[in-house]
Amino acid sequence: MNMLWLQASGCGGCTMSLLCAENPGVFDTLAGAGIKVLWHPALSVESGAQVRALLDQIIAGEVALDLFCVEGAIARGPRGTGRFQMLSGTGRSMMHWVQALAPHARHVVAVGSCAAFGGVTSAGDNPSDAVGLQYEGGHLGGLLPPGFRDPSGLPVINIAGCPTHPGWVLETLMLLASGEMRAEDLDGYARPRFFADHLVHHGCARNEFYEYKASARDLSERGCMMEHLGCIGTQAVGDCNIRPWNGSGSCTSGGYPCINCTAPEFENPRHAFTQTPKIAGIPVGLPTDMPKAWFMALASLSKAATPERLARNAVSDRIDVAPTLRKPRR
Repeated sequence: MNMLWLQASGCGGCTMSLLCAENPGVFDTLAGAGIKVLWHPALSVESGAQVRALLDQIIAGEVALDLFCVEGAIARGPRGTGRFQMLSGTGRSMMHWVQALAPHARHVVAVGSCAAFGGVTSAGDNPSDAVGLQYEGGHLGGLLPPGFRDPSGLPVINIAGCPTHPGWVLETLMLLASGEMRAEDLDGYARPRFFADHLVHHGCARNEFYEYKASARDLSERGCMMEHLGCIGTQAVGDCNIRPWNGSGSCTSGGYPCINCTAPEFENPRHAFTQTPKIAGIPVGLPTDMPKAWFMALASLSKAATPERLARNAVSDRIDVAPTLRKPRR
């Protein structure tokens, strides 16, 4: 399987995250799956005329392109020309190259939320007119048309995240290489379900505080960050707390609220990321699948039943009260 990776409008953070793959590393994993990297702008030694010749050979059908990975949003400006981002030495825009290469690929993969939906690159007034490969925000129809499908019938596969998890990228590529990725393996935003069927809430180290609604009020505190600090891990898809970065890290375990970076338009929440918008004291964004009345009743009962240990530890930057020494009852 031949893989080509282009970096469009973005920060390169998904490549940096990919390099954090361990045991085995990126290159061992790809080699083991039979994936050959034709070119990656940050990791390959070829440049200039060599890369231009490779791109021309792919378009001419002389070199097979099995996996076409794009990192970063596609800048369509100014006025639809794409010339805000040129592929150096080619005289053509990145937008042109992606449009020209995608029809020749066996599979097209958007790596990260910028490539998938526009992401941070498209935030605010979006002066570069940046979009994702097949989505513009939460709507179908980015650079490629809504009906675009690869030869196997798959749409652009959106490995969302900002940055995306190295395990998500490698697992997706291995599934594609082995022919095991099908349309039913993707969710409604074409994200692989092996991570999108989970919530960030699953496995969160703060879940005991969440159960009793023992909430932190400042970022340095140990309590649940949903009520006051903007955490939406109960609504965000991703297995970040089940398989953390580098085996130990995630946003919530690092003391920062989940901002739902795997979702379209997460970059424009219309409030501070560390602020929970409320109406009449009730968070606007409730946990997935939970009716408001149930949440209010559960929260009221939970707060009334909060153990002193959790109430005190929730607003502390360390464990002030240890669990009671008691022989477990059987």
